[in-house]
Amino acid sequence: MGSIYIMTNPSFKEYVKIGYAADAQKRLDELNRSTAVPFAFRIYATYDTDQRLSDVEVHKLIDKLNPDLRSVEELKGKKRVREFYAMSAEDAYDLLQSVAKISGTEKYLHLFKMSTEEMKEDKTAKENAARKKRFCFSMIGLKPGDKVVFIKNKKVAATIVDDTHVQYGKETSTLSALAEKLLNKKSLRGPIFFTYEGRVLDSMRKL
Repeated sequence: MGSIYIMTNPSFKEYVKIGYAADAQKRLDELNRSTAVPFAFRIYATYDTDQRLSDVEVHKLIDKLNPDLRSVEELKGKKRVREFYAMSAEDAYDLLQSVAKISGTEKYLHLFKMSTEEMKEDKTAKENAARKKRFCFSMIGLKPGDKVVFIKNKKVAATIVDDTHVQYGKETSTLSALAEKLLNKKSLRGPIFFTYEGRVLDSMRKL
């Protein structure tokens, strides 16, 4: 007996991996040996079955319901169809639950709980995703007229003029451009070099 599994990974929250394995834990360990993905896969749920490769039927069902959910790409002229679906783990579980209810096999459906470590990874992934979003003052509750202070010199203060620009002296620029000018360096992230009421702007992002 094997099982259909639903796996998640905080590296790509918008996708779930749905597949079949004779041993879901062993399959999980195999996936997590790779260092190509920032965070580890984890099992969200399994559905025990005595039909080998029965995940193909689940794939067919999902594809019929919505063919756009499957991760498909063309590489070097060849079509690559993967076991990843653009759906939430909850929706994937609901699908298996419906199949289990219809067939009277709900006892073979297992929902896993996240470990403390997995919860920490999820939180870190969410924080990283938030950091990638373009910074704007409104996301931390600041508005035009508020002043932000340069972290390297508290005497240097800039006034917010709109959601993405500040005025320092007679010049208006982004925080990053101002930080680069003050430090004479390139490719800097402005929000980590300025504070508001003693708090670093980057740390004030609302997650």
